[in-house]
Amino acid sequence: MPLLDNHQTAATMTQAEALENKSSNVNGFTEASSTEDMFDHTYKEKEGHKPPMVIVWRNVFLMTLLHIGAVYSLFLIPTASHLTLLWSALCFLISALGITAGAHRLWSHRSYKATLPLRIFLGAANSMAFQNDIFEWARDHRVHHKYSETDADPHNARRGFFFAHIGWLLVRKHPDVIEKGRKLEISDLKADKVVMFQRKYYKPSVLLMCFFIPMFVPWYLWGESLWVAYFIPALLRYTLVLNAAWLVNSAAHMWGNRPYDKNINPRENKFVTFSAIGEGFHNYHHTFPFDYATSEFGCKLNITTCFIDAMCFLGLATDCKRGSRELVQARVQRTGDGSHRCG
Repeated sequence: MPLLDNHQTAATMTQAEALENKSSNVNGFTEASSTEDMFDHTYKEKEGHKPPMVIVWRNVFLMTLLHIGAVYSLFLIPTASHLTLLWSALCFLISALGITAGAHRLWSHRSYKATLPLRIFLGAANSMAFQNDIFEWARDHRVHHKYSETDADPHNARRGFFFAHIGWLLVRKHPDVIEKGRKLEISDLKADKVVMFQRKYYKPSVLLMCFFIPMFVPWYLWGESLWVAYFIPALLRYTLVLNAAWLVNSAAHMWGNRPYDKNINPRENKFVTFSAIGEGFHNYHHTFPFDYATSEFGCKLNITTCFIDAMCFLGLATDCKRGSRELVQARVQRTGDGSHRCG
């Protein structure tokens, strides 16, 4: 498959394109002003044989063990107290926000600004999610956007559902992923003290936030058994958050409609929107990666956007970047697949 089959190619500017360019200045931000998360049309995959796939057996063993433990945890649910189940749901929400509102929308795309207290909370929540530190997550995600569905994409969905979902974590990165990641502009991440502090103390922060606190609270506060407290709020919750995030890379790149850009693989997927608290509007997100809401519908089915809006109300978040209605409509007319519905 030719590389550019899945991406928008250069064309003569139409009236819709002119309107799109005119409307792209939102809150002083232009789509062109941020290039690290915009697709690079100049990238060409190397011809010839692909490098051999090197399996990381340690990761295979750990992921297998984790999912076996999660399956076992399901049988413990009837023995858990209602408070433990509510606590597990709260831990799921907090850790998910550490990815969606934190590593993704704040640090990867810089789609809004957060005060120090909010950044500290999101950094701690990100450690609870345990999906690589913020620095590495944001760097790899920018590479994913810049080289989506190519050899330089860390979880290239053209290699199949399993690879995009979990397989990419079980093998060594493609050399192009490493090369492009090293050339990326990430000075903003290096300058963020919360990001670098979390990176320095990532392992102990994960032990504390991902495993100890979720297990300790139900045991200490309402007498849940340590066995149940470990397997449900810690292990099962962690596994569910992982798979919810992975579905954005796999299912949302394969199944759904493409109302904003039919030339790219990312899709609008309602199941992923629900499981990943708002990240399933993926065709919109890859078309307008700067938009803090990742959707034109605001808070609708989008818990992460509701959270950021609440932080703005409290004065903890500012400068939310948004695609104007004119910008979105122009893009729908120019490249959409005809499935767009308002509201």
